[in-house]
Amino acid sequence: IESSQRLGRHRWTIERTMAWLAGCRRLHRRYERKADHFLAFASIACSLICYRRLTK
Repeated sequence: IESSQRLGRHRWTIERTMAWLAGCRRLHRRYERKADHFLAFASIACSLICYRRLTK
């Protein structure tokens, strides 16, 4: 069983990632009817986040 200190590290990483994705208005609600389209927009959002972080 992992200690609660290690669990907090993983949780913080996930919360930070979800906060970054929340900045993309298209992903706030799932407007797309097909899961493939939503996955494509999520991939584009992740790519843009990585690009912005690398250009800093």
